[in-house]
Amino acid sequence: MTEAPTRKCPICGKPAVEKYRPFCSKRCADVDLNRWLTGSYVIPARDDEPLPDAEGDE
Repeated sequence: MTEAPTRKCPICGKPAVEKYRPFCSKRCADVDLNRWLTGSYVIPARDDEPLPDAEGDE
């Protein structure tokens, strides 16, 4: 029987625990949740980019 590779916690790098997967602990899960709630995880965009034309008129 082959064992699945051990994944690391994306916050601290320790081995993940099944209960908190993909994290190693409740603390790391809470750190990640806080980052989402405070807007730390964002995709940078430029405000001067024109929006695509939804109607397709030229």
